[in-house]
Order: sequence, then structure tokens, then C-alpha cells
Amino acid sequence: MTPQETRNQLLAERLIKNLKRRNIEAHYCPTAPEAVDKVMELIADGSSVTWGGTMTVRDLGIPQALKDRGTLEVLDRDTVQSPEEKQQMYLRAFSADVFLSSANAISENGVIVNIDGNGNRIAAISWGPKKVIFVIGLNKVCQDVDAAIARARSTASPINAQRFDINTPCKADGTCHNCTSPDSICSYIHLLRNSRNTGRHVVVLVGENLGY
Repeated sequence: MTPQETRNQLLAERLIKNLKRRNIEAHYCPTAPEAVDKVMELIADGSSVTWGGTMTVRDLGIPQALKDRGTLEVLDRDTVQSPEEKQQMYLRAFSADVFLSSANAISENGVIVNIDGNGNRIAAISWGPKKVIFVIGLNKVCQDVDAAIARARSTASPINAQRFDINTPCKADGTCHNCTSPDSICSYIHLLRNSRNTGRHVVVLVGENLGY
């Protein structure tokens, strides 16, 4: 293995151990294709599946892989058009068998950090779907919780802001201003520090730079 691969393996082993302490199942996949295979393995035939606002899941091509499998009920939030349809899809996510997400950051001791504008993603992470599968690139690992929150706010959010038709200071200059703009995509900060129900939260760590 290269020095980078060795470091990634060691870091992943530490994260898996710390996530297990928090009642969170975790797996490490060195490459993106292996991560896609692992996600598909974790989803049983006949399951209903949807996802939150995650570029990682989209960039890996997981939505199409789910559809191509042919044995799943795929609730594709990316196909809805109107605000009313979007609201209904958000509500349907709570009754899904599997909800896919990524994370804006994760601390080395296993706390998963997400920031949300509408709150639907972190609401589903907290309650509703039978299983939540996170796909997280090791580029999102931070030394501690404070650093993870800082990454979510100062790195992930200003990048994500560029994807939307919004008017926020971070979209204008790429820097977090701790704003209270009506368009803020940082309305809710969520820390998953422990999984109450065994088997509900699963993390797939990936030894590549994924998402924002």
C-alpha cells in the first residue's frame, strides 16, 4: 500500500472502533466502486429507498444503481417538480425502509455532523426510516467535534450554497458569516453522537475525496 492508503486504513479502523462504541455499524471501502457495492449489499430486495440532499450519493451513481437493480422501490426525490410534490416526497421518506445520506463532517471519535436548511434530511436521520446509511469520504474526517462543525459551516455550506438560487453572504464570497439570512442553508445543525436503535445507523467510509 502507498503511505496514503496505509493512513486511510488506519484512520478507518479507528473510526470503525469509535462508531461501534456509539452503537453505529461501520465499514471501510478503499475505493468508490467498492463503496457502491457495499451500499447495495446493505439494502435488501423489496426495500423502499430514498436519499437526502447528498452530492456524494449522486456522484457515486447510487440512485441509478438502485433503479437498475429492479428489486427496489426507489423514491426518487430528484424527479419531483413542484413544492407540493417535494413536500410529499419528504414526508414519504419517513416511512422508507432505507434512507441514504452523507455527512458534512465526522469527528475522529465518531460524531457525525450535518447542517440542513429545511431540516428534512436531519429529521429523517433522527427518526422515521428503518435504516439510515451514510456514505462518507475520509476527506470529511476532522480531529474533534468543534473542528467537524467548523468544517460543515466554513467548507461544506459555502460550497453547497453555490448549487442553489439563494441570496446569502457565503454564496457571494465563499465565506461563512454566521448569517441569519432568510435563505440560509444552515438553519439546523445536527450531531449524531449515538444510535438508539441497534442496526439503524450504518456508515460506509470511503478512502476517496467525496462530496463537499
